[in-house]
Amino acid sequence: MAKATMTTAFVGGVLALGLSAAAPASDDLPSGKMLVDTCAGCHGTNGNSVGPASPTISAMDPLVFVDMMKAFAEDETYSTIMGRIARGYTDEELELMGEYLHGIAYQPAKQALDQGLVDKGAKLHDRYCEKCHIEGGKPVPEEEDYYILAGQWTPYLKNAMSDFQNDRREMPKKMRRKLDSMLEAEGEDSLTALYAFYAAYTDFESASAGDDDEDDADDDGDDD
Repeated sequence: MAKATMTTAFVGGVLALGLSAAAPASDDLPSGKMLVDTCAGCHGTNGNSVGPASPTISAMDPLVFVDMMKAFAEDETYSTIMGRIARGYTDEELELMGEYLHGIAYQPAKQALDQGLVDKGAKLHDRYCEKCHIEGGKPVPEEEDYYILAGQWTPYLKNAMSDFQNDRREMPKKMRRKLDSMLEAEGEDSLTALYAFYAAYTDFESASAGDDDEDDADDDGDDD
């Protein structure tokens, strides 16, 4: 599905009270923890969401976090509240938040799931999504530009996909090709299986060893 450079969906917290509207000097910056603590109302303590519509943001790639927040702030990515929230932070504050979140242990959401759907979703992920979302969409802190799908709340995953499908957010070209191919071959129920697989945060080992569809041959230079 979406490559590392895609802008993807997540919601945020509120700006810490008492921060100056003007950018403070570096010595006066609040700590990353102080800034991230203001996000707990939506994203849970230390960025581990208690659900169901807000994603967990702990263990995120710090560059991805900063890029996403800037996209929200500049209205390049659709949001309900994140645009105005993101505009309340300076670049330095966003970098502090991203680095702090990167170091927090990821806690998958605990939710009841149909194991049959999880197993079906694992096969679909391996065929259509693994080349971009390696290790089943889990956090991969040793890598760069990774996006976390595994262990997220099912309603959040559904809402994020709905935004892409309804053009509220731009869908990268490769993601669109993969999604269209999957839906044509597997039907709409395939999305439900994928949501279950990601939500389950299961142990996953690719059976295809990186094999993929023929359309990957022209992916060089794509915008995903």
